[in-house]
Amino acid sequence: MPRFLPAATLASMLVAFSPTLSAAPADARAASSALRPDFAVTRHRTAKVDGVDIFYREAGPPGAPVVVLLHGFPTSSRMYRNLIPALSDRYHVIAPDYPGFGQSATPDRKEFAYTFARYADLVDGLLQQLGAKRYALYVQDYGAPVGYRLALKHPEAVTALVVQNGNAYEEGLRDFWKPLKAYWAEGTPERREPLRAGLTLAATRGQYVDGVRDPSRVDPDNWVHDQALLDRPGVDEIMLDLFKDYGTNVALYPRFQAFFRERRPPTLIVWGKNDAIFPAEGARPYLRDIPDAELHLLDTGHFALEDQGDRIAALMRSFLDRKLPQR
Repeated sequence: MPRFLPAATLASMLVAFSPTLSAAPADARAASSALRPDFAVTRHRTAKVDGVDIFYREAGPPGAPVVVLLHGFPTSSRMYRNLIPALSDRYHVIAPDYPGFGQSATPDRKEFAYTFARYADLVDGLLQQLGAKRYALYVQDYGAPVGYRLALKHPEAVTALVVQNGNAYEEGLRDFWKPLKAYWAEGTPERREPLRAGLTLAATRGQYVDGVRDPSRVDPDNWVHDQALLDRPGVDEIMLDLFKDYGTNVALYPRFQAFFRERRPPTLIVWGKNDAIFPAEGARPYLRDIPDAELHLLDTGHFALEDQGDRIAALMRSFLDRKLPQR
C-alpha cells in the first residue's frame, strides 16, 4: 500500500533540497511555505552554558522526539541548514556550534580548554537547559567523538545514531592520519607547525569537493564561509590544539565500541565512501558491534550532505520513523 507524506513534510523537503522550487515564482514559494507550520521554521539562538555563549539552531514541534545534529571540522551547525527543515515537521531538531566554531563564543585558549571532553560537557549542558532528556544523535567528523562522549555520560539518553563519516575504529585512521599520529606521540613545534596546511583555503575546499562525483552540486560559499571563520585571529592555534586533543578520542575507541555492543542503539550509517579523511574502512566495523545497523556507502566525499542531502534526508526519515516512537 503506498505511503504518502503529509503536505508539510513534502513542502519542507522540497524547499530544503530542490533548486527548482527555490527558483520558482514568489507566489509558488509563498504557497509552499504556507504549508509549513511555524514550529518547523528554524530558529537561531544563543544560550549561556557554564559561562560560554553557545549558538544553536532549533526547529520542530515541542514534545516531539529530539534529534541532535553534531557538526564536524572546519564547519558548524550551518552544515545542517538544509537537513533541519527536512526533519523539523516531525522531529525537534537541535544543532549547536562548538566554541571556536560558527557563531558560538571563542574564549581565549589561555582561559578555556579546547578539548573534546569540554565540548561534550557543553553540549550536555545545552541539552539539559533545553529539556532534552532523550535524543537521537547525528554525528559527523568531530561530531562523532563529541556525541560518543555524550553517550558515555548518558547511555540511557541515546535513542538512535545516524553516523556520517564519523570514526570510532582504528581501521578508519589511514594515511591521512600519519602526521596527526606523530603529533599525538610528540607534541613538539616541529610536529605542530606542518599541520597548519590543514587550515588553508585549499584544504578547506578539498574537504568539500574531493571525492564528489559532480562538484558543481557543492556551493562554494561553504569553504569561503568556513575559511573566513578559520582565519579569525587566534583560531588557528585553537584548531591546532584540537588536532592534538583528537588523540584522546582514539584512546576512548574501546569504550565507544563497548557502548555500541552493550546498548545496541538503532543505527543508520550514511557514509561518503570516497572520503580520504574517514574512508569507508571506518564505516564497516560498526557492523561488528551493531550487527543490525543499516549501512549505506554513498558515492561522495567527506561532507556528504552537500551533494547527497536529498538521499540522506529520505533515508533518515524512513529510519527515524521506524525506530523512534512518536509521543
